[in-house]
Amino acid sequence: MCSSSSQKKENNQAESPKVYYIKDITPENLVKIYEALGRPVKGKVAVKLSTGEPGGHNFLQPALIKDLVQKVNGTIVECNTAYGGKRGDTESHLKAAQDHGFTAIAPVDIMDADGEVELPITNGKHLKSDLVGKNYLNYDFTVVLSHFKGHAMGGFGGALKNISIGIASSKGKARIHSAGTLDSPSEVWNNLPEQDAFLESMAEAAKAIIDHCGENILYINVANNLSVDCDCDESPEDPKMGDIGILASLDPVALDKACTDMVRASKDHGKIHLIERIDSRNGMHTLDYAEELGMGKQKYELVTLE
Repeated sequence: MCSSSSQKKENNQAESPKVYYIKDITPENLVKIYEALGRPVKGKVAVKLSTGEPGGHNFLQPALIKDLVQKVNGTIVECNTAYGGKRGDTESHLKAAQDHGFTAIAPVDIMDADGEVELPITNGKHLKSDLVGKNYLNYDFTVVLSHFKGHAMGGFGGALKNISIGIASSKGKARIHSAGTLDSPSEVWNNLPEQDAFLESMAEAAKAIIDHCGENILYINVANNLSVDCDCDESPEDPKMGDIGILASLDPVALDKACTDMVRASKDHGKIHLIERIDSRNGMHTLDYAEELGMGKQKYELVTLE
């Protein structure tokens, strides 16, 4: 009986995805946590991150990510926004990337500069396909490098948001925000669906990327500058709580869940603002629905690295 129970326990642990964690946020530790994942990149590598809306300052700094991006010989990839702003067209977006220092560390590809392509979504309630930047198909492997923080519409932004809204073209972003009813960035903001339909659409779009990549993808979240606002905000609210660290996983659902768990478990009283932002937008529903779609698990094993 003992050996059987032990075997069952081992099997259960094996089924839980690993989430790696390092407290100190340094360029060296970004490389270290990437290597801990045990999934080396191959071929042409896309590094998906946010280049940050001009005026904002919380985005991941080039000095922090440079070593990792160059180690994987990556191209920084983005798509144009659906809300206008100063990243709403390719020329302005590239200028923002240059002004923020990203073009100095790696090539930058605005993937929908020359149009978009459809990626199928299986079992979606709202979306049948994801409209992504055309150039995304040029890449063999994706490193999803996300700044974990709050978000005005999604509650929080992490790995799932980065591959859904982030890889979607401008029209694709409108499709997600409208829960599949239209692809027009100019019309979407007057035709928003109920909240859970948007959150579910975001998860469905992320599923298109996960299914497209198979095992040629990995996820790293940097939980610093924990504002309640996204890097797409030109004047984000200042963070009210301290940095948490770097987390990484091969499972984006487990990774985002671990980040929210660490926020909630923090002894920093300032966490109440970020928790309120997440819960007031029902942000955890994104993870519930993503798990329902088979995109990952919310139960995980946390592995702390020194």
